[in-house]
Amino acid sequence: MERIQMAELYRWKDRESRKPLIIRGARQVGKTWLMKAFAAEAYENAVYVNFDNNHRMKELFSADLNINRIIMGLELYAGHKIDPTNTLLIFDEVQESPQTLTSLKYFCEQAPEYHVICAGSLLGVALHQGTSFPVGKVEFLDLYPLSFSEFLRAMGKEQFSELLATGDFQLITTFKQDYIDLLKQYYYVGGMPEVVLHFSENKDFNEARRIQEQILDSYEQDFSKHAPHDVVPRIRMLWNSIPAQLTKENKKFIYGVIKDGARAKNYEMALLWLADCGLVHKVHRVTAPLLPLKAYEDLKAFKLFLVDVGLLSCMTRLRQDILLDGNDLFREFKGALTEQYVLQQLKTIKKIKTYYWTNDRNSAEIDFLLDSDNDVIPLEVKAEINLQAKSLKVFRDKYNPVIAIRSSMADYKEEAGLLNLPLYAIGTLGVFISTASGNALQKNKN
Repeated sequence: MERIQMAELYRWKDRESRKPLIIRGARQVGKTWLMKAFAAEAYENAVYVNFDNNHRMKELFSADLNINRIIMGLELYAGHKIDPTNTLLIFDEVQESPQTLTSLKYFCEQAPEYHVICAGSLLGVALHQGTSFPVGKVEFLDLYPLSFSEFLRAMGKEQFSELLATGDFQLITTFKQDYIDLLKQYYYVGGMPEVVLHFSENKDFNEARRIQEQILDSYEQDFSKHAPHDVVPRIRMLWNSIPAQLTKENKKFIYGVIKDGARAKNYEMALLWLADCGLVHKVHRVTAPLLPLKAYEDLKAFKLFLVDVGLLSCMTRLRQDILLDGNDLFREFKGALTEQYVLQQLKTIKKIKTYYWTNDRNSAEIDFLLDSDNDVIPLEVKAEINLQAKSLKVFRDKYNPVIAIRSSMADYKEEAGLLNLPLYAIGTLGVFISTASGNALQKNKN
C-alpha cells in the first residue's frame, strides 16, 4: 500500500534543519504502519516504542530528560547500539507519556543528529488536558485515510492514478466509466487502510462493512476509555447525529438535530473532543469571501464532516445494490456522501484552507470556499450531471473570482473563468489552483 506522505518523510529525513516529527491523525488511519514502513525503507535500524501500557519506557522519560541517559535507556530496551546516522527512533501513542513530548525540545536543541518521529491518535486531547508541548521545536505531518488516488493504487490501478496526475483529460474522459465505477467502490469502502487492504485482496463488500463496523465500535470504546465520563453521552449523541446533519438540504450543523432543545454550550466539549481526535472536520462559514478567509470566519456556523466517506456510508447503512443503480449513489442522502468525499480529498491538498459561504439572506450558498493564500476560489459540488448552479453564478457575478470550480459527474470542461472538474478528478484541484493563481499574479504584474 502506497501513501503519498512517504515522499514527505524522505524530504524530512534529508533536511539539515530537521526537527523531531509528529504525525497527526485519527486512530487507524495508518500512522504506525507509515512510520514502520518508512523505517524499513530508509534506515538500517529502528527503535520502536509504544507508550500505551509501557511502564518501563514511561519511567525512562519521567525520571529526567537528559538525552544521553534516555539514549542509553533506549539502547538497553532495543538491545543494540543506536547510531544516529542510520537509526530512526519511533515513539508511538506518545500522548500517553507527556514527558516524552517534552523531551522532543531537548532532542531538537541538544541532539539534532537523532532522527525522531512520533505519533499519537489522541494527541489533541492530551494537549487540551494541559500537557506541556515543545512549541517551535517539532514539525508536523497530517495523515488522513487513503485519498481516491491512493485507493486506485491500492486496487492495482496505478496507471489510472498516474493518468489523473498528468491532467490529460482527453484520455481521462475515454476511461471515465472505469473511474466512475472505482469511485462508487470508494464511496462504499472509503479510505481506512485496513478496509482498503482487505477489499483489494478479495473484493468482498460484506467484509469491508464488517471491518468498518469494528472501527466504529473501537471509536465508541475510545469515547468511554479516554473522554471525561460526564461528556461521554454527549459525544455519542453528537457523533451519531452527523449522518442526519449531512443528509439535510442545508448541511449547516444544527444542535437541535442531536436532541430537542440542545444548545451549543452543552455540546462544546463533546465537539472539541471529537475534533481533537481527528474524527470530525469542521468547515466554518465565512461572512465575506475576502483574504484571509480566517479573518471572516463565523464561529457559530459550520458544517461537520466525518473522517472517512466509507465510515459515513456504514453509519447510514448504505445498501450494496445501489452500486449497481447507475449514478444514483452520488445523489444518495441528498448528496451527503459526495460532499463528504470532496471534503476528504480537499484535506489532503496542502496549502488549501477550506470554508463555505452563504449570503446574508441564505438564498445563495457555495459548498466550499478555498483559501490558497493568493486567491479565494469557490467550489460548487454537484452529485449528478445537471450543472445548473445559481449560487455559483450569483457569487461570480458579485465577486469575480480568478477561477470558479464546479465538480460533478459531467466531463471536464474549461470555460472563461469556470472549470468543470469531474468528481473522480477532484484530487487534481491543487494543480489548477496553483496555475490560476500564477496566471493572476502575472496579469497583475503586467
